[in-house]
Amino acid sequence: MAKLTSREQDYSKWYNELVVKADLAENSGVRGSMVIKPYGYAIWEKMRDELDKRFKATGHQNAYFPLFVPKSLFEAEEKNAEGFAKECAVVTHYRLKTDPNNPQKLIVDPEAKLEEELIVRPTSEAIIWNTYKNWIQSYRDLPILINQWANVVRWEMRTRLFLRTAEFLWQEGHTAHATEQEALEEAQTMLEVYADFAESFMAMPVIKGVKSESERFAGAVETYCIEAMMQDGKALQAGTSHFLGQNFAEAFDVKFTNKEGKTEYAWATSWGVSTRLIGALIMAHSDDQGLVLPPTLAPIQVVIVPIFKGDEQLEAIRSVANEISKALSAKGISVKFDDDEQNKPGWKFAEYELKGVPIRIAMGARDLENKTVEVARRDTLTKQTYPLEGIAETVESLLAEIQKDIYTRALHFREQNIRQVDTFEEFQQVLETQGGFISAHWDGTAEEEEKIKELTKATIRCIPLDAPLEQGTSLLSKKPSSRRVIFAKAY
Repeated sequence: MAKLTSREQDYSKWYNELVVKADLAENSGVRGSMVIKPYGYAIWEKMRDELDKRFKATGHQNAYFPLFVPKSLFEAEEKNAEGFAKECAVVTHYRLKTDPNNPQKLIVDPEAKLEEELIVRPTSEAIIWNTYKNWIQSYRDLPILINQWANVVRWEMRTRLFLRTAEFLWQEGHTAHATEQEALEEAQTMLEVYADFAESFMAMPVIKGVKSESERFAGAVETYCIEAMMQDGKALQAGTSHFLGQNFAEAFDVKFTNKEGKTEYAWATSWGVSTRLIGALIMAHSDDQGLVLPPTLAPIQVVIVPIFKGDEQLEAIRSVANEISKALSAKGISVKFDDDEQNKPGWKFAEYELKGVPIRIAMGARDLENKTVEVARRDTLTKQTYPLEGIAETVESLLAEIQKDIYTRALHFREQNIRQVDTFEEFQQVLETQGGFISAHWDGTAEEEEKIKELTKATIRCIPLDAPLEQGTSLLSKKPSSRRVIFAKAY
């Protein structure tokens, strides 16, 4: 098995190789789109199932809305339309026909032109708020708390598996409320849901914040976000929750009669995360041997590899392995007994390291005699011998420890790579020589933000919600600033 390019040698190449070699995804026959393979999709299913449980626990229901959005509806909210216009795929015709000059070739039938062009959804606010117009008449109809699991299309020219593809999977929440305060609380609640999921389930520490005006979602009044640091020091936006004000309600004339009998526009939020989280998971934790998966997201949490000579030894090991598997399964732990005789144990060890299986148990004839097993941890690449008796409890404890340790390691890395600077010269030096997140003052203007981006390619990732008030001067204009923001280069 060919080794991965090391992270230090070429981080981007390491990532691309790992996604393919670990059987997560591959490029498809459609430029810029990917095939998510079963192992990669199993990780997404675990993410989806956990998030879905959390959404429903906060009162949301799932629904589904059309893939196609009439162009007139898409144009209704001007900022939203303008923000996504360059990424839209557009359907103009509804039929093909045989080329009269070449019977083996199909061409677009010019007579089958649509009366109105259709946008393949890049996001669903337009079609959903046009629908909400029919659902909302009174304050009694509110709130509407809807989530959709779907695919969207954003026509990207430069793509990378999971991180940026023309089509991707995601969830998008769309809610309608009777008051501004209720909508604001919804947006903030969903930010907390995302942050807790990222930290407790993905073992990935995040910074909660708000976006600057230029980085906001198109059509939003406020965009809340969680930002994570990858191992190369770059930022990755892991989730966003938007307070949309009354912009979409006004665009689609969604009004309701309030308790006082007066008519007003509904208040809105939208929020989403996507299969980009798999890219975040890889880059936050994995190493030069392959994936490092938190146990909560590992499709296989424990693999048992027999080491044997002949059928008699294999059968003896299988008997014990089956008992271990039953005990682990009873605790809700996913386990695989790999008795495939085509590959040697050494090959299997490397394969399961590559795929990030958190715990590997090796069992041979001598282990059976000693009533012990060898347990290897994927996160630390360490091995230890444990008694066979109580092994299910030992493994359960180790999985909890691995989950905690992976998070702690990522948090320590982030803390070591957030640096405060007070001058632009220092900003440039840190960015070029050390990277990571930079905490610096900003005067609040789009002009300074754009100039810094132009000169350094670093953007304001967020204004942290927990940023303390601190008087200072901005990097370029030297104007007064009351708090620091987080700058970084980003995916």
